[in-house]
Amino acid sequence: MTKETRSALLTLLESLTSLPRSVRRWLVFGFDGLLCLVAAWIALALRLGEWPNSLHAVLILTATTLAFWTVIAWPAGVYRNLIRFSGARASGRLFYACALLTVPLAVIFGFIQISGVPRTIAILHPIIFFLLMLFLRLSMRFVVSDYLHLARGKTEERRRLLIYGAGRGGQQLANSLRQEPHLALVGYIDDDERLSNQQLDGVTVWHSSILDRILEERRVDEVVLAIPSALRVRRREIVTTLQARKIHVRMLPGIGQLIDGHFAVNDIRDVQVEDLLGRDAVAPNELLMGRSLLAKNVLVTGAGGSIGSELCRQIIRSRPKRLILVEQSEYFLYAIESELRQMALAEGCEVDLIPELTDVADRDSVFRIFRRWQPETVYHAAAYKHVPLVESNPIAGMRNNIFSTLHCALAAEAVGVRRFILVSTDKAVRPTNIMGASKRVCELILQARAQEQDKTLFTMVRFGNVLGSSGSVVPLFKKQIAAGGPVTITHRDVTRYFMTIPEASQLVIQAGGMAEGGEVFVLDMGQPVLIRDLAETMVRLSGLSVRDAATPEGDIEIVEVGLRPGEKLYEELLIGDNPAPTVHSRIMQAREEVHPWKTLSIILDNLQEFLSQGNTEESLSILRIVVPEYKNSIH
Repeated sequence: MTKETRSALLTLLESLTSLPRSVRRWLVFGFDGLLCLVAAWIALALRLGEWPNSLHAVLILTATTLAFWTVIAWPAGVYRNLIRFSGARASGRLFYACALLTVPLAVIFGFIQISGVPRTIAILHPIIFFLLMLFLRLSMRFVVSDYLHLARGKTEERRRLLIYGAGRGGQQLANSLRQEPHLALVGYIDDDERLSNQQLDGVTVWHSSILDRILEERRVDEVVLAIPSALRVRRREIVTTLQARKIHVRMLPGIGQLIDGHFAVNDIRDVQVEDLLGRDAVAPNELLMGRSLLAKNVLVTGAGGSIGSELCRQIIRSRPKRLILVEQSEYFLYAIESELRQMALAEGCEVDLIPELTDVADRDSVFRIFRRWQPETVYHAAAYKHVPLVESNPIAGMRNNIFSTLHCALAAEAVGVRRFILVSTDKAVRPTNIMGASKRVCELILQARAQEQDKTLFTMVRFGNVLGSSGSVVPLFKKQIAAGGPVTITHRDVTRYFMTIPEASQLVIQAGGMAEGGEVFVLDMGQPVLIRDLAETMVRLSGLSVRDAATPEGDIEIVEVGLRPGEKLYEELLIGDNPAPTVHSRIMQAREEVHPWKTLSIILDNLQEFLSQGNTEESLSILRIVVPEYKNSIH
């Protein structure tokens, strides 16, 4: 083939593929109409033993077949996938439609005698028609697509890609890859031994036990994980193995997009640390989720924060009657309200969204909001949580954390709130910083008020770090890696618990549904993670290497900068021992001492006086009285 001919053919093919999808569907239907005519000639010739002399019989057979084919093929999804991406599923739909086609043809030609059209043609013609259409689709797929790849790929080196997972997601990805000239699919890897050495649309599947050999023999540049149902621990093992061999790893989009089939190669994303460190989801208990939310007035303080905003998203899905968003940041309040309105519209939720721009440390504002909207369930997530900042600003930290909780709790009692859930922290356990100590005071306030009355059910939910929150090290490490390093850690032995924000929020809501008054619920955070391991994992996920004494040529250095004021080497979730189990496998109930309200209220009055005077020393002295286990030192 001459260079001019090749160029003209390539131009024609590219013009066809750039046409709107609806136009291409009708082009394929038109080609199928021609194939139906050809199939009529061949079927009659085979049946009669000679080429048909009557054009009338051919046209009658073709017209009748196309009439029924139009009715059958479109609903059956024959033209849902264009021929260049047709695979086993598309071929199955094609066969199914042709099988259905035999039924009306058998009725027509079996009971209505048409001159020159034998009755057996009702079976023979759909078979030939199916074979011709299948041949056309396979030709377009394996010849035209390959030609386009070769013609375009001569100007650039193609990356050799391996798909890990031969399920539905992997096969959808393989179909999409056929239009990517810069990528060459070398095969599948799968953990299922039954698929070993099988062929999926002409692509080989190998078992994961020979992964190392395949990576070397096939010169793989990149692996895409197409295993959305795999456990996180298994994904972590695979990614670790591939990183050690310096293979770039990416993942398919979310499982919802895979189910809908709405993804393209450009949607493939890099592996995130949340994909590896977060735990596998446990289906939420819908009874607990809805007990305090369904058709109720719900109020969330700190609604624009990391936890507060995710609580709002989860609450919307449980269809409350009204959701009051309380937030002191104008931008965060605007952002979460806009997002929730779009979310409610998309999911068909009729919920009244009320934005309240308010500082919940201000007593009068809190009581005004509670009296106006009469909430039935309150989630108190508003707090200053950044340890070093609160250490530097103790007055603001204690005022915001302690007295916002006190005001909200008393306002909740005043208007008859049924459930009040405090979002607490593991730093409240034997605290070494003001933030943790102030949150422990918040817990004591709710425990004391729970003993004083039974109209409002006060409860607390205590957990550790969440991945991706504003105070998490994950965003900081990402910025440092993007800037070329170094990545700074406080100490190589620091460990932290990690949980994804959606899981933490769901568990908070479910714990609130279990409340009977005064409980401290503790979330099962899984296993603690060394922060240095986290940093190394994030560097490698970015396609870079760690620079240390063993690998001085590495890309990113990890540097220890020392523990910050008030920071622990490790975090705890329990003050006492032997937590009690609950009906939820990931929620425990702590057994802890309670301060009587009569004593606590006097201390809080004194604390408020010293805070209003800006007397830091006396305020901290009172804090140590309320929380005697608070030690302002570094362990």
